[in-house]
Amino acid sequence: MAKKLYKSSTDKKISGVCGGIAEYFDIDPTLVRVIAVLLILGWGSGLILYIVLALVMPYDYEVK
Repeated sequence: MAKKLYKSSTDKKISGVCGGIAEYFDIDPTLVRVIAVLLILGWGSGLILYIVLALVMPYDYEVK
């Protein structure tokens, strides 16, 4: 079964994007959030990417 990228329904602070990316790559969500903040503060393009992902990524409603 192929892995799919979903917004996290359990590990979310704003919309679940960073939590979903962390689950997909099996890494710590805090690391993904730090990278996202650095991209947002450093270049500003991270904010656009985050908003696009928040709108496009579906939620994973599967009970874990």
